[in-house]
Amino acid sequence: MWEYTDKVKDYFLQPKNAGEVEHPDGEAVVGSMACGDALKLTFRVGEGGKIVEAKFKTFGCASAIASASVLTEMMIGKTIEEAKTITNQDIADSLGGLPKEKMHCSVMGRQALEKAIGAYEGKPPLEQEGEIVCECFGVTDREIERAIRENGLKTIEEVTDFTKAGGGCQSCHETIADIIARVRAEARPVARPRMTNLEKIRRIEETLEREIRPSLIQDGGDIDLIDVVGNRVLVATRGACASCRASQQTLKNFVEIKLRELVMPELVVEEVVQ
Repeated sequence: MWEYTDKVKDYFLQPKNAGEVEHPDGEAVVGSMACGDALKLTFRVGEGGKIVEAKFKTFGCASAIASASVLTEMMIGKTIEEAKTITNQDIADSLGGLPKEKMHCSVMGRQALEKAIGAYEGKPPLEQEGEIVCECFGVTDREIERAIRENGLKTIEEVTDFTKAGGGCQSCHETIADIIARVRAEARPVARPRMTNLEKIRRIEETLEREIRPSLIQDGGDIDLIDVVGNRVLVATRGACASCRASQQTLKNFVEIKLRELVMPELVVEEVVQ
């Protein structure tokens, strides 16, 4: 038997926001009945561009129901940009953790959220990305690669926990092992020329201006660079961001990730009050 937290039990026995939003702005269906887990997510956006209603229907285990239920609560009150920052680990953490064998339920929630937001933004449905690796559960090599990168997976067992791939006939285990080896080889750090402090500040400023501020301004917020102390990037939030309860999540899951990706991976974003 798996050990479930009290929050998982509560959201399973008394799920919040079960059902379907009428005339939704965004909706998505992921998974399949044949694979044992399926989820339909719908949401509605109100004034100010914030999600005011989110509901789910799911076919699955206690973890699938709890993950979908807590996801809807996490979405409500957020802008679309803020909702985009929700990760599968955020979903699991909000439940006080999930058994490792059930982490694929949080991944399914994140997949539904991304697909529903894509529908809201008018993006055409994506064709299946990659080639099927696990015939039993219909999991592609791209899905496996992403799970490995985002969650630091190292073993076939971990890949199965997060994607279900390899949990059936096991004939794909060799292919999964090859994917793990390739992705982890790509992730090995490479020697980089030392960046001067002036160059680091310049690249931080450019990234904030080009990649980060436009998204924040679109939602009525903004951000100012206050100082750079070593690898600490000190910023002040402005506008809607300054009063938003999810500002810390935005700083860590959007601003910090962008700076680490485009400037250097050691950067840490900290907010200062001005």
